[in-house]
Amino acid sequence: MELQMEPMAASIGVSVAVLRFLLCFAATIPVSFLARFVPSALGRHLYAGLTGAVLSYLSFGFSSNLHFIIPMTIGYLLMVLFRKHCGILTFFAGFGYLIGCHVYYMSGDAWKEGGIDATGALMVLTLKVISCAINYGDGLIKEEENLREAQKKYRLIKCPSIIEYFGYCLCCGTHFAGPVYEMKDYLDWTERKGIWAPTKDKPAPSPFLPTIRAIIQAGVCMGLYLYLVPYFPLSRFSEPEFQHCSFWHKLFYQYMSGFTARWKYYFIWSISEASVIISGLGFSGWSDSSPPKPKWDSAKNVDILGVELAKSSVQLPLVWNIQVSTWLRYYVYERLVKKGKKAGFFQLLATQTISAIWHGLYPGYIIFFVQSALMIAGSRVLYRWQQAVSSKNSLLANLLTFVNFLYTLLVLNYSCIGFMVLSLEETLASYRSVYFVGTIIPIVFLILGNIIKPARPVKPKARKAE
Repeated sequence: MELQMEPMAASIGVSVAVLRFLLCFAATIPVSFLARFVPSALGRHLYAGLTGAVLSYLSFGFSSNLHFIIPMTIGYLLMVLFRKHCGILTFFAGFGYLIGCHVYYMSGDAWKEGGIDATGALMVLTLKVISCAINYGDGLIKEEENLREAQKKYRLIKCPSIIEYFGYCLCCGTHFAGPVYEMKDYLDWTERKGIWAPTKDKPAPSPFLPTIRAIIQAGVCMGLYLYLVPYFPLSRFSEPEFQHCSFWHKLFYQYMSGFTARWKYYFIWSISEASVIISGLGFSGWSDSSPPKPKWDSAKNVDILGVELAKSSVQLPLVWNIQVSTWLRYYVYERLVKKGKKAGFFQLLATQTISAIWHGLYPGYIIFFVQSALMIAGSRVLYRWQQAVSSKNSLLANLLTFVNFLYTLLVLNYSCIGFMVLSLEETLASYRSVYFVGTIIPIVFLILGNIIKPARPVKPKARKAE
């Protein structure tokens, strides 16, 4: 089998292991489609879990499922035995095991060199296990105790059964690369409740057109990536000749390297989107238009134009790796904010640090996500200035909007080099080659933001009742 796959793998420039993964990954689309015909909720749980386990075995080998069973078992035992503290305990246990696997497999190096292992799927699984435990712990809190909207929506009053938990964790459509979703949504989907309960006015929507759109998008993304990657290899950053190029050439190469690399992620997430849509799990309700149209937001993990044309760095978490960004907001960012207080740079930095650790312990990841916190904080300064002058000087407001766009373009593609090259030496060499411009500019804006503080818009006083 390996020998038969070698010519095919060589023809598209990947290893046999990566080709095997891609074939199993693409197979999630027809496998997810067949889930629509499983007649009972119990059958759907078993189908979701078993197909995910089989595809993992075919893609990564038998050991992959052993790695998945460990955090799943720990999370479930903690929910059963220590409900009050199961969320925080599962958080540290899940991340601890994931970090151990990152260190043991050095998966970042494997991915960088064109290899593949089960760590990527384990990353997605870890977030599912943690959110399930946290939501089960939230089920003990009385609803009137100032629960956030997300807590009210997703908290679990009773513990899921082992079969439900098995299906949720290994559901093949999202198992390999996300998107991350909630146990509550998964249970409603399998039991055909909530938005998944068809009515006469709103029957179950057809998933075929959005699925085809996602598949076409995946093909375009992969084609563009394969076309661009020979022209902008990451190895160029460590070549002596690169250091003798002009500042503007280096800056342009940083942009094009980041731009090229992103299309690989767009391809992966487009395949996932197609798989989740065709299963029905990606359905997120009906629009308010007339007639109402089905929405598939739960399946969406990236807005390509939203990333490439972002007017502000603050928008990036809303359009890039959307479901993981949502997870980080619900389970890290918001939970670090004390009642009655506003979130600040600490919450932002802590969230980005957790995101970095989730990806792996490489210096490039850590530097990138610290840079991201600086980037977003600097962009917020620009946005506050935009808001302050928008009603007084539209020309200046438009200029600041354009500056924020250029700022995001520059700092994002400067910062993401660390995410791609991973090593400390290569990251610093790339940053040094452009005089650390993408680090200095956000810091300058943060300093200026503390000096030039625009007045807050005055809220109109409510009229007194006569």
